[in-house]
Amino acid sequence: MPSALPEGEPAPADGSLPASALAAVGTRPFGIYVHVPFCATRCGYCDFNTYTPGELGSSASPESWLEGLRRELDLAASVLGTAPAASTVFVGGGTPSLLGASGLTDVVDAVHQSFGLAPDAEVTTESNPESTSPSFFADIRNAGYTRVSLGMQSAARHVLRILDRKHTPGRPVDAAREARAAGFDHVNLDLIYGTPGEQPADLMTSLDAVLDAGVDHVSAYALIVEDGTGLARRIRRGDLPMPDDDVLASSYEMVDSVLSGAGFSWYEVSNWATSEAARCRHNVLYWKGADWWGFGPGAHSHVGGVRFWNVKHPARYSSLLAEGKSPAAGREVLSDEDRRVERVLLELRLAEGLPTDVLDIAGREEARSAIADGLLEPLDDRCVLTDRGRLLADAVVRRLLP
Repeated sequence: MPSALPEGEPAPADGSLPASALAAVGTRPFGIYVHVPFCATRCGYCDFNTYTPGELGSSASPESWLEGLRRELDLAASVLGTAPAASTVFVGGGTPSLLGASGLTDVVDAVHQSFGLAPDAEVTTESNPESTSPSFFADIRNAGYTRVSLGMQSAARHVLRILDRKHTPGRPVDAAREARAAGFDHVNLDLIYGTPGEQPADLMTSLDAVLDAGVDHVSAYALIVEDGTGLARRIRRGDLPMPDDDVLASSYEMVDSVLSGAGFSWYEVSNWATSEAARCRHNVLYWKGADWWGFGPGAHSHVGGVRFWNVKHPARYSSLLAEGKSPAAGREVLSDEDRRVERVLLELRLAEGLPTDVLDIAGREEARSAIADGLLEPLDDRCVLTDRGRLLADAVVRRLLP
């Protein structure tokens, strides 16, 4: 979830939402995101809302966070009235696996108690390979998790070192196999490409490892240098070069070629799956503008055209809830035009594309121009990115929103 707070208005202390936002709750898929803000160490490229033990001290703990989570779940269920059963749950972070299987079991039990789960609910947790084991996977599978997403990033030792990742190159593959052995049909591996010093052979080694792991989903992201991170400071000092756009483009083409040749299909610019069932339904819910409530410090939510976001520090989050108050720091009521713009931003990234009638007159004219430039498929009713268009997706969006 985003870590930067957008501009908006103050959120009500009781967490209430406008009647217009609640009117259609339950008629659309409803997702729950749970943000676990704890990490053992901080990776140099990461700007997520996370905290190491040394940064938190005694001001917050997994126990106080979990108690706050239970209170926020109950508050949200009360605000929504008849709380819809969750069609998807995604536990992210941070490092959710640091909670251990018992902590992750407590999380899904808390969701059950306040909301319930749809009969076919997708329940995902992110995990770092070094904080998992065969028994961990078996226990969370028994607790009701249906999908695991593992942070691999690379199989090259020197690339992991630059990213400040602590696991050994082979551990993600072993963890993926352990998850499959524990009964998980759906396992994802995350890759990052474009790290300074990464060579094409390094990326191919990573892709070979992914395929060897037998997973059914891969997410691959270009390295982004975020302000304020350790990586940004190293690049500013001249210790490392800035990622090169041409290298990023060729790396993406390699990822897509290798995965496509192995039976994966892209369904979003940075995500590939072996079947429709293997796609991450929770993330599709984001991309299609459905309803979700984000729980935990810094988590963002969207319900019926209203966006709201929580305070970032775990101690403040827990203390507000202990006082019976909402942890929401602010909110934004989206206009019809805001929602249209978001549809263009998000749906264009999907393999099925964006309905052309979402565009205004100028946007449709730009779409015709983008087709002529080979960035969009020559379709009348939908805007679908070509292979070249995927490399320039952000630029295509800017053209369609003149």
